[in-house]
Amino acid sequence: MTNSSPPNDIRKAWQSQRVEGTPMSIDEIRQKARKYQQKIGRRNLREYIAALVVVIFFGYQLWYTRDTATRVGFATIIAGMLYIVYQLHHRGSARSPAGEMGSASWLEFHRRELERQRDLVGSVWSWYLGPIIPGWVVLMAAFARTNPGHLHHYGLFLAVFNLVTALAFIGIWKLNQRAARRLQHRIDELDGLQR
Repeated sequence: MTNSSPPNDIRKAWQSQRVEGTPMSIDEIRQKARKYQQKIGRRNLREYIAALVVVIFFGYQLWYTRDTATRVGFATIIAGMLYIVYQLHHRGSARSPAGEMGSASWLEFHRRELERQRDLVGSVWSWYLGPIIPGWVVLMAAFARTNPGHLHHYGLFLAVFNLVTALAFIGIWKLNQRAARRLQHRIDELDGLQR
């Protein structure tokens, strides 16, 4: 008995077949959408708490500092934090779906929410990192102006501190870019379900 094709060829042909995705049920889509909204709510709560801590800390510093330039730096950082909180709430809050929806509506709702969050984390420089930079620059300039005699003692410390801060900003940006790519991947998966 002779085989018309070797077993390896059959195995390769079988493995290379296009597999149709199993459509998700309405309950699975609803559960994924609700779980994601809860995740967004927890993220925002953490950000709000962190912003409150920063505002309290810099508000305390603003209250007790006598140097005008330093006060302007603290006030600018507080204003930047308030802007961040506003943007996060306005553009990134978890939303609730409207009433009972069918599977297509839940899928559309979840997709829109993923797109909204992708756009938010993809633009992190404009609303999250950028608003802090002016206050930071003013504070560094104020520190250099108010401590000119001690600057040679603190120069290396300030350089390292600013380098670490810059690296942290770059790290936050990179993490958010990766999150945007992951969200796009999830959107693409949802698009595959609609075909």
